[in-house]
Amino acid sequence: MMKRIVLVVAAAMLTAAPAFAQHAEVGVFGAWVFSDGVSGSTYVVPGIGAFDRIDPKDAFGWGLDVGVMVGPNAEVGFIYANQPSTLQVSGTTTKDLGDMSINTYHGYFAYNWGEADAKVRPYFLGGFGATSYGAVDFTRFNGSAGTIRGVSRFSSTWGAGVKFYGSSKVGGRAGMRFTPAYIKSDAEGYWCDPYWGCYLVGSAQYANQFDFNFGVTFRF
Repeated sequence: MMKRIVLVVAAAMLTAAPAFAQHAEVGVFGAWVFSDGVSGSTYVVPGIGAFDRIDPKDAFGWGLDVGVMVGPNAEVGFIYANQPSTLQVSGTTTKDLGDMSINTYHGYFAYNWGEADAKVRPYFLGGFGATSYGAVDFTRFNGSAGTIRGVSRFSSTWGAGVKFYGSSKVGGRAGMRFTPAYIKSDAEGYWCDPYWGCYLVGSAQYANQFDFNFGVTFRF
């Protein structure tokens, strides 16, 4: 459901943008992605260890983006990225569970510094959308088969980098991007106020992706 909402919003943004557009850019990129997950209650497996964390492994990723310039410096667009990874559990020891695919879908706004025809343009972007964690098939420690269902979570994305343009319509790009996805909140205790009374407060946990990316940009 979350992915559908993000894709509909992105399509609406890109459909409305051409009335104000100066030009469009389409990019293809590869990235090395550093990923982490969340912690939880300790689960003890006799003879093997105790586990209290679950994380995707760092891995190579790739993606596509399309942006529309709605002014000399302003840009709106959509980024899709994929990271083929492996889900791990850790604690007193670390074990691989199974292969997992992480997909991200984000509409974004970017600001590009410099003149529209400059050869080098630094940029900053921010956006909102969803991170989708694919299902994981695994073998339990007792030998039986199991499956962890896929799930999608709201996430934001924040990035910065530099675009390089030659004399043609093809350029290069190098940057970094941070994508935190909200996963859950753990009860942290009670907070009390003389007027409002006492209520339970929680500590939010996010699964984060941080990547260094390099790509090719086509300008139209």
